[in-house]
Amino acid sequence: MNLNKVFLIGNLTRDVNLKTTPTGQSVADFGVATNRVWVGQNGQKQQETEFHNIVVWGKMAELCSQYLAKGRLVFIEGRIRTRSWQDNNGQKRTRTEIIAENIQFGPRFTAQTELKVPQESEALEEPVEELPVLEEEEPEEENPEAIPF
Repeated sequence: MNLNKVFLIGNLTRDVNLKTTPTGQSVADFGVATNRVWVGQNGQKQQETEFHNIVVWGKMAELCSQYLAKGRLVFIEGRIRTRSWQDNNGQKRTRTEIIAENIQFGPRFTAQTELKVPQESEALEEPVEELPVLEEEEPEEENPEAIPF
């Protein structure tokens, strides 16, 4: 049995880039950064950041373009895909991407909203705005050559 499943929680590193394939299907891409923090053998706090390329298809791509922007928190469930092509100079290029299947938007914080970590005795407050949970529609057959970026 094989499994290709990814779960990421991170912040957008750039705004969503929405395009349309020649067949009229919406496709969006954006970057997400995730951080890992740990204490090394020397007792010092260590941090590592990973950058991920995200691709979203269909109605979910349009909603991401509408609701997401650089810096926003997002939860992504998807699968890993690596594709290769030749660029205009004949060089072989390779790109590893996360194909999003489900996306949950994080809360929107305004200048007046203070991000507060609740104490054990406090209940979590509701987010500033209720945002939709997106689930992938059954897409048409994906053709990596049809991606316009």
